[in-house]
Amino acid sequence: MPSTSECAIVVLAAGAGTRMKSDRQKTLHEIGGRSLLSHSLHAAASISPTHLVTVVGHQRDQVSPAVEEIARQLDTDILQAVQEEQKGTGHAVQVGLAALPQFEGTVVVTNGDVPLLTGETIQSLIDAHRAASAAVTVLTLDLDDPTGYGRIIRNAEGGVEKIVEEKDADDIQKSVSEVNSGVFAFDAAVLRDALTRLTTDNAQGELYITDVLAIARGDGNTVSAFTAPDARELAGVNDRAQLATAGKELNRRLVLRFMHGGATIVDPATTWIGADVEIGRDVTIHPNTQLWGSTVIGDGAVIGPDTTLTDMEVGPRASVVRTQGELSVIGADATVGPFTYLRPGTELGEGGKLGGFVESKNAKIGPGSKVPHLTYIGDATVGRESNIGASSVFANFDGVNKHHTTIGDYVRTGSDTMFVAPVNVGDGAYTGAGTVVTKDVPAGALAIKEGRQRNIEGWVEKNRPGTDAAQAAQKAREN
Repeated sequence: MPSTSECAIVVLAAGAGTRMKSDRQKTLHEIGGRSLLSHSLHAAASISPTHLVTVVGHQRDQVSPAVEEIARQLDTDILQAVQEEQKGTGHAVQVGLAALPQFEGTVVVTNGDVPLLTGETIQSLIDAHRAASAAVTVLTLDLDDPTGYGRIIRNAEGGVEKIVEEKDADDIQKSVSEVNSGVFAFDAAVLRDALTRLTTDNAQGELYITDVLAIARGDGNTVSAFTAPDARELAGVNDRAQLATAGKELNRRLVLRFMHGGATIVDPATTWIGADVEIGRDVTIHPNTQLWGSTVIGDGAVIGPDTTLTDMEVGPRASVVRTQGELSVIGADATVGPFTYLRPGTELGEGGKLGGFVESKNAKIGPGSKVPHLTYIGDATVGRESNIGASSVFANFDGVNKHHTTIGDYVRTGSDTMFVAPVNVGDGAYTGAGTVVTKDVPAGALAIKEGRQRNIEGWVEKNRPGTDAAQAAQKAREN
């Protein structure tokens, strides 16, 4: 067949996926922070096809918005073709090809449930297809256990004769270890013609895309095969067990990639990294760490152990220990943890600190400022080089509205200070321990709690007679 640079990719995502036993459509289940369909579309889009089509059907009220969102993320056009009734893979491809009525060139058909397939392998399939001047090229796998897969049947010369689905295979055919991956490259004209000649004469009573191979060969066209370099790429996901297996393999690849890129990952088996995460050089990641979403880790940072970060930005040389964080920024050389919770909107400046048992939300903490321990800081701005005392609380909610607290530069606040928003503490101000700040504190002022301490002598012995405390107090006085 004549070679052409035009390429269209059709991704099939219309099936019910009943083995998932889920209210969510099968291809929308996730590994590595992306849906199965998202992985498939990312791989397809990576080779910049002329057209990219997704065939949707079952639960398309879920799938169609997901495809639109993926298209926005990829900044590319993804056509959607609707398969109203699921009548088999051949019918699905008919629906997908109908979205491209004038297209002539190479059509790649792949699936939305093969999340490990890479763009490199898709491109290699296309290159092999064109090099062989083939009408059809099937991407094949060689498996020790081919159970469940369609078998590749070759003729005496080694050419591809046809594909036989397992339910239609005899014992000899079932012994074949070369199997169909479900991914094909077709000449568009040959495919369009062959699809009109498919029949439902099979065990499933469906239109099989695999029957196109025998039709093409019967017309005298070349049918070839290209064996995937890594069979794990074509592992389909049909149930939760296969989902976990695919997720583990994807994570292995990602961890390996980052280690080869200059990161130290102390325990790859307990480190989970999403597909959209970026990690710099000389980063150290300790065990039981999870990095998800669009998290970016700067050069030389130390993350973990026991840390989960989602959509976070961590600056160079920062240290983040036993922390959960999302949608927040940690500046260069800053320290966070242990047992720290960064809620959305936290911005910790360069060299700053959020210490043990600190919770932050929508808080901007300036360079060099510290919130060392046992504190909630929310809806607040803290200037540079300030220190918030232990057990402080930024009381930001009056039951109806959120209010803001502003702390200036070089402020020192005592332990157990309550900031009742809205309130401003000026540059260089101090607060005494236990102070409830309900009005603005001028720059350089000391805010203290009003009211003097009063001791009531003998209260314990009178009101708690016979207790250990009363006995200890009496003994102390006698001595």
